[in-house]
Amino acid sequence: MEVIVNNVSKMYRGGVWGLRDFSLTLKTGILGLLGPNGAGKTTLMNILATITSPTRGTVKWKGIDIARNPDELRQVLGYLPQDFGVYPNLTAIEFLQYMAAIKGLNSKMARKRIYELLALVDLTHVSHRPLGGYSGGMKQRVGIAQALLNDPQLLIVDEPTVGLDPEGRIQFRNLLSDLSGERIIILSTHIVSDVEAAATEIVLINKGQLVRHAVPEELLRMVDGKVWECVVSSEDLTTFRQHHLISTTMRRGDGVHVRVVANGAPSDKAQSVAPALEDAYLYCISSANGASISNEIKEV
Repeated sequence: MEVIVNNVSKMYRGGVWGLRDFSLTLKTGILGLLGPNGAGKTTLMNILATITSPTRGTVKWKGIDIARNPDELRQVLGYLPQDFGVYPNLTAIEFLQYMAAIKGLNSKMARKRIYELLALVDLTHVSHRPLGGYSGGMKQRVGIAQALLNDPQLLIVDEPTVGLDPEGRIQFRNLLSDLSGERIIILSTHIVSDVEAAATEIVLINKGQLVRHAVPEELLRMVDGKVWECVVSSEDLTTFRQHHLISTTMRRGDGVHVRVVANGAPSDKAQSVAPALEDAYLYCISSANGASISNEIKEV
């Protein structure tokens, strides 16, 4: 079971490219699609979900071109778009019954499936309440339930945790991990911690192009020995930013604790630290943008 994306490009009006010569093979597990806003993630998701067709290139599901025969994939596709909306006056059960009818599911089998999914996403106790009274996290769980109605082999979730509180994000990531099993899950986001927690493979995308496809451990090895921590004063922070690639800052009583990605120590008091996925992401995207990683040592 695999999806093969081969040299896919998508051009919008005005000659703007959403994707350029993008190739990727997707297999069972959770693929984290990570990139800045506007990188092309949603364009790729819309092509994979058969919402739009590529300008050139092909996407094949089990050897079948989904642009020419989209129904082959749609039968086994689950999709939670970024702007997922619900009907506020419907209960969760009524909404899922409506979605099951749209997907052409047998009503008797759909009823059994709906109750199974409500239990899976922990919404049984509120299933008779109108969706308008649900929290953001609860609505997202309804969204994942509708995406799973047809027990999909390919599940696509686009920016699923935007707007959720930390607890809601953790619950959603855990749910995706539980669902991975024998299916392909694509988690598209710009939130690095979501990918770090759930993904078995990671794709970095920037300006519509593939930057890197690797397992998390490989990305971390790329920045091994390139991550540093040091303390700078608030007054020096602006100048320091101009010379170094900073992943995080934290203000404390002795100054600003800065985490830097650099080939060499950014100051004589800097300490080498273990890399995190956010450091690797910043390193790869900055390199793709043509930014140099500093070797320069600054006195702080």
